Amino acid sequence: MLKASLNQGSASLSFNFRQSFPLSHSTSFRNANLTNADFTKATLKSTDFRHATLTLTCYHQTKMLDCVRPGSTYLQNPQLRELLVTGQGQDKNFDRQNLRGINLQSANLADASFISTDLSEANLQDADLSRAKLKQTQLDATDLTGAILTGAFIEDWGITIETKLHGVRCEYIFMRLPTKENPDPLRKPDNHQEVFQHGDFAEFIQPIFDTLDLYHNQGVDPRAIAIAFKKLAEKHPEAGLEIVAMEKRGDDKLLIRAKTAEGVNKSQLSAEYFADYNQLKALSQSQQSLLIEKDDRIRSLETMLTTALKQPKYYIEGDNKVSDISGISIQGSSNVSGIAGGGSVANLGTISGNVNIAINELPSSPNSEQPGIKELLTQLQAAISQSSELSDEDKAEALEQVKTLAEAGQNPQEPTKQKTAKTAITMLKGLFSGLPAVATLVEAANNLLPVISKLFGLG
Repeated sequence: MLKASLNQGSASLSFNFRQSFPLSHSTSFRNANLTNADFTKATLKSTDFRHATLTLTCYHQTKMLDCVRPGSTYLQNPQLRELLVTGQGQDKNFDRQNLRGINLQSANLADASFISTDLSEANLQDADLSRAKLKQTQLDATDLTGAILTGAFIEDWGITIETKLHGVRCEYIFMRLPTKENPDPLRKPDNHQEVFQHGDFAEFIQPIFDTLDLYHNQGVDPRAIAIAFKKLAEKHPEAGLEIVAMEKRGDDKLLIRAKTAEGVNKSQLSAEYFADYNQLKALSQSQQSLLIEKDDRIRSLETMLTTALKQPKYYIEGDNKVSDISGISIQGSSNVSGIAGGGSVANLGTISGNVNIAINELPSSPNSEQPGIKELLTQLQAAISQSSELSDEDKAEALEQVKTLAEAGQNPQEPTKQKTAKTAITMLKGLFSGLPAVATLVEAANNLLPVISKLFGLG
């Protein structure tokens, strides 16, 4: 029996076990480091690969790969073994698999699906990935040199500065997965009569290297995001974090992109952020309020996030700085939540106008002596706008919560709307909690908020 005992640290060595090398039927590579090993056309019956390191190992046209002892390596997957031998993976589904370090050089992967698959450090040189689904595919340090990406879907794919894109062949790309309603979502270049010229794709995709992408896919909590991001920025000042884009995805998904300094560990930053975010999200609104107290910077970011979730628009990096939040620079091609450029205070006139529109869409109370949601919110809006105790930033946030209540008031007995209303009322109480007890706004709120709560069935 031939036994290969290879040093685990010898990843730089290359071993050739091609057909000319006489492997016996009981060859053992158990615990061996087979990084870059080449088994092309070798017969591998009963070969022991248990606990072996199989990074970039080549199995092209091997025989009896289905008869090896794979242990927990990727060779235990029958579909994957066939791909490694034949190089044919067209239209196959490899979603959510751990294919880190796999060698798929020159493979036909056209129309294949790699949604949420880890292909980090893989060899995809000259592979055909035409129309492949690469949504949330991890491609850290992956070698895509010479690969074909024409028509691929790259929604939230995880490329890094270590990803090799030299010589990538790509005429056009899609930034979202296709749907029946939209089979060609967000094609780039936008003009369907244009295609990327040689080298254009790598230049187009380059800015993504410099951003930390924080994708929230369930029940987005703006306040938890604001607290977690500010905490991350303060803990890692060397990262130079600057939010440059907020993008709503569907009803309850949000992508936040933040610029970073060159060379920072984005994986570590992402892990720390989501660890904090998930803990904060589990807290009640009142517990969160205690954490932020009167931090206007967090409140400003929270307001922007809340507005972004209400408006299906892109907030893309542009020339106009919108607001500075403890070193967090939020930029955009248009105002976010009515915040004016140059770091000035909120445009209260714009916000009040939006609140008026939302309130006026509500039905009037049928009883002139018993005000309904519309009448009560009108009074609350007036009290906030006329208050001399609130800062302009707090006024802006309070008016946003009134707008939220007006929108929820369209269906006040619907459970989801009730939950939205409860959150808005809690946030208003938090905003007013720091005011003197004798303040006119506090008195108005104490009279109005309990009645508004009752109309939403909140007790």
